[in-house]
Amino acid sequence: MAQPTGFLSTTVGQKALMALSGLALVGFVIAHMLGNLQVFLGPEALNAYARSLRAVPALLWAARAVLLLSVVAHVSTAIRLVQRAAAARPQGYRQAHHAATTYAARTMKISGPLLALFIAYHLAHLTFPGVAMGGYIHSPTDVYANVVAGFSIPWVAGIYVVAQVLLALHLYHGIWSMLQSLGASHPRIVQPRRALAQGLALLVLAGNLSIPIGVQLGVVR
Repeated sequence: MAQPTGFLSTTVGQKALMALSGLALVGFVIAHMLGNLQVFLGPEALNAYARSLRAVPALLWAARAVLLLSVVAHVSTAIRLVQRAAAARPQGYRQAHHAATTYAARTMKISGPLLALFIAYHLAHLTFPGVAMGGYIHSPTDVYANVVAGFSIPWVAGIYVVAQVLLALHLYHGIWSMLQSLGASHPRIVQPRRALAQGLALLVLAGNLSIPIGVQLGVVR
């Protein structure tokens, strides 16, 4: 993997790149959630939304390219920062003290890789190649039917529920750190920054959980 040079080779530069790529990913997560919530409007609305995404192939592939670059930059930068931190403290602490951190922060190293695995699973399940996880046939055109059939299987819905909890924890600490890296670090805005990170994480959690839970409860069918 090529090593960054100049400003990007510094810890500050790496954190800035991490923040900017994270900002792009947060924007995608929110937009993706809002689009998926159209499942509550019925099959016509969700399927029309899915068709609109493919209506302009050039725009779709441009968005995918930006998303892929953001993911690569985010993951590679996270690895470099972890390696740099480990190199700066090779021996480690005799006893860990977590008074100044949060559970979300301490689980970032776990939630990140698990979310990467979930993204691969999610793409295979509902996007490409579209793998039916139960006794139904995946439709390349009827997104609504795929969502309902897929989330009607309890263990599939369970995987999504666990993944969304991990995503919310990752988002909370990620947004908090991103704002700090982008300059929002004044003591006066610590509480608003925390509230924004918590609010966005809970919003995404509630929105994403509502879909598999809605299917399981029969609200979406």
